[in-house]
Amino acid sequence: LCSRPPSPLSLALRFVRMASSLARPLLRRLPAATTATNVSVLTPLTRNYVTRAHPKPVTQLPILEAIDQVLEGIAERKVKRVARWDRYGEKIAARKGFQIDGPYRNQDETIELALNLNLDPRKPGQALRGSCSLPHGTGKTVSVVVFTNDAELAKSLQEQGGDNKGAVVAGGDELISDLASGVVPLTFDRALATPDMMSSLSSIARLLGPRGLMPNAKVGTIAPPTQLADVLQQQQAGQIQYRTDKSGIVHAGVAKGSFSKEQIVDNIQAFMNTIQEVKPDSFGKGKKKG
Repeated sequence: LCSRPPSPLSLALRFVRMASSLARPLLRRLPAATTATNVSVLTPLTRNYVTRAHPKPVTQLPILEAIDQVLEGIAERKVKRVARWDRYGEKIAARKGFQIDGPYRNQDETIELALNLNLDPRKPGQALRGSCSLPHGTGKTVSVVVFTNDAELAKSLQEQGGDNKGAVVAGGDELISDLASGVVPLTFDRALATPDMMSSLSSIARLLGPRGLMPNAKVGTIAPPTQLADVLQQQQAGQIQYRTDKSGIVHAGVAKGSFSKEQIVDNIQAFMNTIQEVKPDSFGKGKKKG
């Protein structure tokens, strides 16, 4: 006679009984007062996995504490870069074929602000785009190209740009031809133009557009000749441009790592005030409050 094989349920019950019988002697060896606490330690109190239903928790800090944390991280990375250069600098110079002509020039990191505004750029009125003047600037040297057919104005703008930080190249149709042919390299950070030059710029729109240099009235880079000098001064003084990405997040570099805490706070406050002014009446699933 052959007996029937055990069912899966009976096998599972046998396994549970065997595991409990093996664990019972170990639990008896623990002190009575600490048995409960030691057993609770074996149970993890936090999740060690990340899923769509259980995302990774986001650290939330007050703005001043967050700035302190960012500045501390920048200082630590500077020290590490200097130590790495002191250790491997000569080997790097020998491999790349250049001479060390002075102390290590550490980089000045950019502090970027990312705002999740719960916007949907596909809906009308929710694709924010504009510019903001920061009280302490961005800490960057901005090079500007200015398109205007007024020769005297172009000459004065180039002289004005020489007084400030950054290079300024100004011109009209001849400058557009030089940019199209590659005689003048397109290495500028900003582009300004008068309204009458927009039709001529269509010939190099494929060059300016992908680089974000196409003049646009929304960001204040199209101005009449009488206001062009003031707009150029604002661009070189530290005006930033912002735009919502496809996820509805606005990114903006508001400061450098060499700025003081007070300067960073002032720049963030000016940028937040600008965003509050241009915030749409309706966004996401809710309505504008206040």
